[in-house]
Order: sequence, then structure tokens, then C-alpha cells
Amino acid sequence: MTTSFLLIKRNVKLFFKDKGMFFTSLITPAILLILYVTFLGNVYRDNFTSNLPAALNLSERMIEGLVGGQLISSILAVSCVTVAFCSNFLMVQDKANGTIKDLRISPVKSAALSLSYYMATLISTLIICFAALGICLAYVAIVGWYMSLADVCFLFLDIVLLVLFGTALSSIINFFLSTQGQISAVGTIISAGYGFICGAYMPISSFGEGLQKFISFLPGTYGTSLVRNHTMQGVLAEMQNQGIPANIIEELKDSLDCNLYFFGNRVSTPTMYLILGIAIAVLIGIYILLNQLKKYSN
Repeated sequence: MTTSFLLIKRNVKLFFKDKGMFFTSLITPAILLILYVTFLGNVYRDNFTSNLPAALNLSERMIEGLVGGQLISSILAVSCVTVAFCSNFLMVQDKANGTIKDLRISPVKSAALSLSYYMATLISTLIICFAALGICLAYVAIVGWYMSLADVCFLFLDIVLLVLFGTALSSIINFFLSTQGQISAVGTIISAGYGFICGAYMPISSFGEGLQKFISFLPGTYGTSLVRNHTMQGVLAEMQNQGIPANIIEELKDSLDCNLYFFGNRVSTPTMYLILGIAIAVLIGIYILLNQLKKYSN
């Protein structure tokens, strides 16, 4: 246990010492927030106002709260996974520079080494994602705050689960990487593509039917929906209190992916948590199995 703790401490310190990996991970959520507010804010705002009855005059703060909830949910859903990949690149760097060979010929057990990479990635990613969450909540507090204490608590839970998912997924993919070029290629693909397939950049409801069905099999989709529900349900409830019919609220939830459907059947929030939890357990199991197989092959 002491060996694992020292290795975890070593990996976390190396990550935060590497200015390239650390600042790339840290500024990504902030840059996304600026880009979203600058370029997508008006698009989201126009979409919301165009779908509401003309007779209803919502306050500017409420509309901004709705836009802000969607913006930060997209940022957080993406960052939990992309930052995990950045944090976990240390495992690949150790292979690329030969450090892993020194560690493996030492008395350190293979299981302790694998655990240290996973736990260090988890800790580093949680630190950055909670910092990003703080920035996002501050932004929402400025533009229009409608979240309850329960929403914030569940949002913290969502972040933890998505980071666990991102850490397990990155551990499996990075297990097969061994060069700096592969790090760059995978980092680019994940950064560019994950936001689309998880429904963060564009709502799944805007995709074609075939693509919607395919994306409904991906666990990250349900993580995004959980985050979106807990950032937006407060303002949506307030909109209903202001007189907007329940059917329009449900249509908004459908268009925003607060409501997800699996082959026409609505997926409940507990089921989303169950799907994400099972995915995390399966991915961690695969990571353990890969390390065991490597151990026996050596």
C-alpha cells in the first residue's frame, strides 16, 4: 500500500509539474466556456426564444439561466473525459522515455504500478474538473442562478462518475500507446470527436434517427444527460411556474437531451446512473484484465 501511495504521489506531482499537460488540461474548460459564450450563446438563446409562445414574456435573467445551464453542462460533460486523457498521458510518456522499464525491474508489483496510474489520473482529473465546475457555477451565478442545493450535490456526483468513466476509458486506450506521436493523435481525436458523440456539442435530437440509435448505446451520452438535467431542471421548473405549459417544457427537455430515449422508450434518471455505473465497472474490469494478461505474457 505504501508503494502504491508513493507511486500515486509521484504521478500526480509529475503531472502538475509538466506545464504542457497541466495548463492544457486546466485552460481547456475555461477556453470552452469563453468560446461557448461568445459564439454559441446567441444560437442557444435564439433557439429557446423561438420555441416559446409569443404571449409569454420571460425575464432576460431566466433566459440567460437557461442558456448558461446548457453551456456549462456541455463543457463539464466533455472536460471530465478529455481532461482524463490528458492526465493519463503520463502513463504513455513513461513508456516513450523508458521510465516504465526502470519501474518494472524494481521490486514494484505490476498491480501497484497499474493502480498508481489509474488513481493518479483520477485525482488529477478531479482536481481540474472541480476547479472547472467552480468557474462554471460562478458564471451561472452571474447570468442567472436557479439551481437548488440538491442540483449542485447531484452535479458533483455526476462529475465524479464521469471522471471515473473517463479515467477508465483513457486507461484502456492509453494501455496500447507507447509514443509521443500516438499521444498527439489520440488527444486530437478525443478532443475533437467526444463532444459530438456524447451529445455535448450538439443535442442528439438534432441527429438522424440511425445515429441517434447508435449514440444511445454509448454510456457517455447518459452522463451528459445527467449533467444537463441537474444544471437545467431548476430553471425549467421556474419556467413552468411562470405559466409555460408542461408539454412545451417536455419538448424543451427532449430537444436539450434532458430526456433520452432508447428505441422509443424514455430512460429514467436512476437508469442513467445504473448504465454509467455498469460502464465504469466494466471498463475498470477490462483495464485490470489487460494488466493481468500483460503480466502473464511477460
